[in-house]
Amino acid sequence: MTTARRVPQFPASTPAADLYDVIQRRRDVRSEFTGGEIPDDVLDRVLTAAHSAPSVGLSQPWDFVLVRDESTRRSFREHVLAERSVFAAQLRGERAQTFSKIKVEGIVESSMGVVVTYDPDRGAPEVLGRHAIADAGLYSVCLAIQNLWLTATAEGLGVGWVSFYREEFLRRLLDIPTGVRPVAWLCVGPVRALADTPDLERHGWRRRLPLEKVVHYEKYRHGLAR
Repeated sequence: MTTARRVPQFPASTPAADLYDVIQRRRDVRSEFTGGEIPDDVLDRVLTAAHSAPSVGLSQPWDFVLVRDESTRRSFREHVLAERSVFAAQLRGERAQTFSKIKVEGIVESSMGVVVTYDPDRGAPEVLGRHAIADAGLYSVCLAIQNLWLTATAEGLGVGWVSFYREEFLRRLLDIPTGVRPVAWLCVGPVRALADTPDLERHGWRRRLPLEKVVHYEKYRHGLAR
């Protein structure tokens, strides 16, 4: 039996409609940063939203390292570009050609970097709810990142998640303690505009799967998302 998907409809003035609009407009930003300043009150609201995320056992295992120093950002960018080259060397043919057109970071173009870390010792040893799923704390950090991303979008800012880096390099660069994981370097700042289509779709790297390919009823159906 096929279950029809109902698309929710909301009057344009409702808070729910505003939330759905922000979710749909959110983009992983690379080239659109202006480099303009982020007002202090806006940054405070965005970080407060991130810090308000749910966390396993109320452990709040995240920290936010704000990086504005140009030399630090340039050092990180050099490392990221080196890692990009490592990945590019694994590609062949059309895939290599497609990747060559894709920008993977906006580290120096953005206003600042926000590095989000995960401290598994926060609230330990008795983290309520983590005894069976060790990664629940890491999931909590990802929820904080999503809160930050959506709030930044609502505030007219762009966010780009940089993932072409080695954790140990970033740990040394920012003096992050051993045992604390740097989960994300987020490029954050005002943007000229947010693209209508995500970069990876626009360049033909991948396309978004239709919802019906990833929704299962009662049990997992194998092969849907291939």
